Amino acid sequence: MNDEPDAGTRKTGDNKPLRRGWTTGACATAATKAALTALITGEFPDPVGIILPKGEVPFFPLAIESLGEGYAMAGIVKDAGDDPDVTHGATIISTVFPAPPDSGIIFAAGEGVGTVTRPGLPIPPGEPAINPVPRAMMRAVCEEICAEYGLPADLVITISVPGGEEIAKKTWNPRLGITGGISILGTTGVVHPFSCSAWIHSIHRGIDVARAAGLTHVLGATGSTSEDAAQKIYNLPEIALLDMGDFAGGLLKYLRAHPIDRLTIAGGFAKLTKLAQGALDLHSSRSQVDMAFLWAEAEKLGAAPEIKDRILSANSALEVLEMARESVLDLAHPIAERARATALEVLRGAPVEVEVIVTDRKGNVLARV
Repeated sequence: MNDEPDAGTRKTGDNKPLRRGWTTGACATAATKAALTALITGEFPDPVGIILPKGEVPFFPLAIESLGEGYAMAGIVKDAGDDPDVTHGATIISTVFPAPPDSGIIFAAGEGVGTVTRPGLPIPPGEPAINPVPRAMMRAVCEEICAEYGLPADLVITISVPGGEEIAKKTWNPRLGITGGISILGTTGVVHPFSCSAWIHSIHRGIDVARAAGLTHVLGATGSTSEDAAQKIYNLPEIALLDMGDFAGGLLKYLRAHPIDRLTIAGGFAKLTKLAQGALDLHSSRSQVDMAFLWAEAEKLGAAPEIKDRILSANSALEVLEMARESVLDLAHPIAERARATALEVLRGAPVEVEVIVTDRKGNVLARV
């Protein structure tokens, strides 16, 4: 998230710096530059360098080259560095051919690249799911090359990702109404390891789609179990289901500026204990359950002093929850209240009604506030 340390300072388990990677947008831009250069000159630049929005100049080796009558095609294998990116290793292919005079630059979705079908995204329905920054990068590269050779920038650029339709099933695209494949993304061209920016970006786009559809109630869940539990209550449409995951802060901060009338946050006891403590990133590597916090809440409920040491030395939130159950203490309820208070604090008075549902690992509702 935004308040995490700079990616360049992060280390792996053997204390090596984490390696950055490149976005699908950067790969598509480099492939487009190579293809257009070959279309004009007959030669593919390899490796091909591009200038990213912040001035960096990476070079990309070509994995595919094809030059035929009236077209050129180049492909680059995406390297996401040390980030666990589902598109790591995918081949991003750009095929460029001339368009009729005065057409300008036209983008098309090839195999494995999605098409937008719902309003609310940065790209209107019917267009290929190639986001504005990658479009701008490709457009700038093409206009520069065409100007260099005194040619009009009337081109069709088709971006393809073999296997992209299968990869897309692991992304938010189906819920966002992007059909047929992945999106071509990126704002800086750089993938920062474990920055989780792609997930947070998807949360934001999910909110945009829900707002554009006129929805008044959305659900942010930490996982599928809690989402299913909340869905048994509400049966919301699929586009109302925001895959919040660990990124409560990313969800709440965006809703603060782009409110929806009602938000239900659903999650397991441990994750929502972290939110109750004030943590906005609920991942185990970035926030931990504070047993002293849980003891303080249990004590308010009348917990016997003799279980204090057991709670403080517990290995997990689930263990504390079991202790509370043995003592007939409803510990989930104050956790839900405190989690809701954190959410409201982040929303800073935005017109969003907040409900919190705490579930156990089997999906049973433990508290609803």
